[in-house]
Amino acid sequence: MKKLTVSEVSRMSGVSVRTLHHYDQIGLLKPAELTEAGYRLYGETELERLQQILFFRELEFPLQDIGKIVNSSSFDRNKALDQQIELLEMKKEHLENLLLYARGIRMTGVKHMDFTAFDTKKMDEYAREAREQWGKSEAYKEFEEKTKDWTEKTASGIAGEMMAIFGEFGQIMSNGTEPNHEDAQALVQKLRSFITDNMYTCTPQILACLGQMYTGDGRFAENIDKAGGAGCADFAGKAIEVYCRNCDK
Repeated sequence: MKKLTVSEVSRMSGVSVRTLHHYDQIGLLKPAELTEAGYRLYGETELERLQQILFFRELEFPLQDIGKIVNSSSFDRNKALDQQIELLEMKKEHLENLLLYARGIRMTGVKHMDFTAFDTKKMDEYAREAREQWGKSEAYKEFEEKTKDWTEKTASGIAGEMMAIFGEFGQIMSNGTEPNHEDAQALVQKLRSFITDNMYTCTPQILACLGQMYTGDGRFAENIDKAGGAGCADFAGKAIEVYCRNCDK
């Protein structure tokens, strides 16, 4: 299929252009490419991801949780659909019970103080379990194992070493180095190895997600820019994107 502009995706999905821009900024839904004029273009993969996001939004999942789910290295689209169907069935049953309850009150005029129709505990519990399941990826379990004996001093030291790597990104960026330069790519490899050695196996897929988080999440970008200077997060994110793209070749 031909790639669609953000306006065409908005008309097709009912999601506002402003919301699509926001999803891009926070790394939830990146366009397939940007034209030379700066226009966002979306392909079939991005539209499928948008469908997943909209299902989860319909189920009132917070954007932060949706990001963790769809960016999880263990994300299984079919399994997610099964869970979404189950939750939607629960939501349908809940709404039907509320509708019957409201009609009963209107027909009889009786002020029947029964609040069971408003009970969403079963649905909330299933949703919580679904969110937690995606959060327990193999990478997450590995991270838990590697960090179980960390002290506050250890965690602070690891964080400092990681920020020092971003400081190196900032140094070469200030020298006019491009994200695709071998020096920038060597730093991406250094960052990847550091994460694998200290936290979890950093696959190209996970690294790509981290790169999107670094540029899309204001907190990450702010901290990285503090370490490497203004624009460092964006520079590192672009270098990671190039690195991961080359990994696929």
